Amino acid sequence: MTAPFRIELDSATLIGERREGNGIPLVLAHGFGGSRHDWQPLIDALPGDLPLITYDQRGFGDSTGTPDVPFSHSDDLLALLDSLGIVRVDLCGMSQGGAMALNFALDHPDRVRRLVLVSPGMVGWSWSEEWVGQWKQVGRAARAGDMAAARDLWWQHPFFEPTRKSSAAGLLRASIDAFHGQQWIRDDQQRELPDVDRLTDLAAPTLLLTGSLDFPDFRLIAELIEGAGQSVARIDHANAGHMLILEIPGTIAGEIVSFLST
Repeated sequence: MTAPFRIELDSATLIGERREGNGIPLVLAHGFGGSRHDWQPLIDALPGDLPLITYDQRGFGDSTGTPDVPFSHSDDLLALLDSLGIVRVDLCGMSQGGAMALNFALDHPDRVRRLVLVSPGMVGWSWSEEWVGQWKQVGRAARAGDMAAARDLWWQHPFFEPTRKSSAAGLLRASIDAFHGQQWIRDDQQRELPDVDRLTDLAAPTLLLTGSLDFPDFRLIAELIEGAGQSVARIDHANAGHMLILEIPGTIAGEIVSFLST
């Protein structure tokens, strides 16, 4: 049974759903510009009795935040779990959600039993000139008030190319079209020290899922996590890109279920 929830924080409202089941719940954290709905293809491929928590991070989807108030997505997740009375979870994050999940596991190792990182970013990462250049193009369009152009530029970003060429192209386009784009104009996330400097502290058993065609920054992030984490199992998918949960959801679901059950 799935039940919606609404959690009021001091400067934000988090919206999501909780599905009851047997065992430790699996929390799914979406990527930048997305929402909890991006997980649906993966959820459809997961066992129906697996307890799940999906939610929109602050400022994305149906969740809101007060402008100009510094915050941390990791702190928001901690508040969410406390509000729901959940002591320990299995945590899965995609892209920006993967950066948050890694950050949360490093900050609160007692709250994470197992960690799944799908094409993860990293808090405090120093992005390449190529990435920054692409990002600035999108931001300029958004700040000029042409959000349609910003969405088109984001859709055409090189790291989405494998997904654009796949059967999941429509799902990606719908997710981008639903994004209001305010984070391209202003992002109130508080500045944090780079997590790359403490990757050796990552003790939670970790499943790292990557695509061989992903953008170079994400490939490097994955290599660093794989090399420095204490217990990291990596599966690198040939001919797959960044959006693994849309491109090959059935494969990813099977790998996650196998990892959580061992």
